[in-house]
Amino acid sequence: MSHPHPELGAPPKLPKGGLRVTPLGGLGEIGRNMTVFEFDGRLLIVDCGVLFPEEEQPGIDLILPDFTSIKNRLDDIEGIVLTHGHEDHIGGVPFLLRLKPDIPLIGSKLTLALIEAKLQEHRIRPYTLEVVEGDREQLGPFDCEFVAVNHSIPDALAVAIRTPAGMVVHTGDFKMDQLPLDNRLTDLHAFARLSEEGIDLLLSDSTNAEVPGFVPPERDISGVMRSVFASAQKRIIVASFASHVHRIQQILDAAHEYGRRVAFVGRSMVRNMGIARDLGYLRVPAGLVVDVKTLDDLPDHEVVLVCTGSQGEPMAALSRMANRDHQIRIVQGDTVILASSLIPGNENAVYRVINGLTRWGANVVHKGNAKVHVSGHASAGELLYFYNICRPKNLMPVHGEWRHLRANAELGALTGVPKDRIVIAEDGVVVDLVDGKAKIVGKVQAGYVYVDGLSVGDVTEVHLKDRRILGDEGIISVFVVVDSTTGKVVGGPHVQARGSGIEDGAFDAVIPKVHEAIAKSAADGVAEPHQLQQLIRRTIGKWVSDTYRRRPMILPVVVEV
Repeated sequence: MSHPHPELGAPPKLPKGGLRVTPLGGLGEIGRNMTVFEFDGRLLIVDCGVLFPEEEQPGIDLILPDFTSIKNRLDDIEGIVLTHGHEDHIGGVPFLLRLKPDIPLIGSKLTLALIEAKLQEHRIRPYTLEVVEGDREQLGPFDCEFVAVNHSIPDALAVAIRTPAGMVVHTGDFKMDQLPLDNRLTDLHAFARLSEEGIDLLLSDSTNAEVPGFVPPERDISGVMRSVFASAQKRIIVASFASHVHRIQQILDAAHEYGRRVAFVGRSMVRNMGIARDLGYLRVPAGLVVDVKTLDDLPDHEVVLVCTGSQGEPMAALSRMANRDHQIRIVQGDTVILASSLIPGNENAVYRVINGLTRWGANVVHKGNAKVHVSGHASAGELLYFYNICRPKNLMPVHGEWRHLRANAELGALTGVPKDRIVIAEDGVVVDLVDGKAKIVGKVQAGYVYVDGLSVGDVTEVHLKDRRILGDEGIISVFVVVDSTTGKVVGGPHVQARGSGIEDGAFDAVIPKVHEAIAKSAADGVAEPHQLQQLIRRTIGKWVSDTYRRRPMILPVVVEV
């Protein structure tokens, strides 16, 4: 198995007749999925998603793929193929279309409806091409065929990309539920047909590659959901992804059966479920869904609230309910259902929310204590089955952390893919398919691009490090006035500490050291304010470290008079 090396340099020019594959997100992480294909000077993008921030990225709203490697080639892009409508596959599209609004978007009806609603908020009217499974579209040199796959959102598609360099199949996110709620199966017949033609490179979803066996059918959840509804005495609050149409349908069905009304909470949930209902993907009995404002007029045992926040996102409705920072107040006897799996890295945030809800008396039902969710990604048994059908000549695991990518690679090897034709890459690593063989040839920039409010890319790792220090250690500000002629202190130092756990009066012990350091500096002829600031920072920093074993951020201000 080939794998990236930290010393990889810029990739060479793509050989004539070769196909280049560059993942800009989704490898080594769960989210931010984006892959760029290049043939004969033209580009095709599959997905453009976002990654949600973790605790060590304070203040960040979203994390985007890095568009640097394609920023000067936007006119070469034939289109963006969107495999399905989850945020980790479409959330970055508005930020790419800001650079060139007329890049065509290709996807299924629901996927395009979700992204069009999102783009409307950004005041972008995209050019779209709606496709269904079985369609073939020529996008420049890329002959794209779309294949139905089953996932946790309707209308998911895989794409087979034919070029003179060979055929590449990108699965998107998929599983092989044999009893899907919408009766739309992963089209194994189509994959077998593509296999007969010859799949030169398979890019396959790795998210569940470590999980043995097969994913249980979505239908298994319905009975568990009904039993929760049957035993609930007061309100039921369900947290789910705002695009998980299948799960919301099961909630609506159970609510209808037990005589409850449903209200959607949160802008994205209201918007997405409205779209799904209007397009016929969500079946809503008349009178079942009501406005959240009318719930006060209903008794608790007739109420179901559906909101976001199943991953512990701090600003989502469920987290705010747990923190008593939402108009909906959790009370003793409420039932809260977390109808999703845990995305790696979110465990602490989710359990913090569960503890908060439990504190207020809620009965919290989650995947750890009831079967209220099944994954949307193929487990190891399904992947083995899939590889034996596809028989790819080269395999490139995508969509997953390192452990998932390696587990998926091992599954491919077990089914007979030669180990020297299994490519384990990471974001930015460039893979060329030339003469039927895939190999790593270089690396391009593919770092994190942070969205903070209206700012895109302005916040860097340096800023995040400062934020972490402020959050962990606090800040100490020092104000000093010096004589511009003599360099002597004529006012201060005035020291204030915030969040450091050190009382302001404690700094009386270090002020003489600051005076002494500045006086020595003046005697040496060094009185420039910036140099004095550095001197003050070192003096107080050493004292704090020696005295308290802490390293707060120190901000000295030197004013000359």
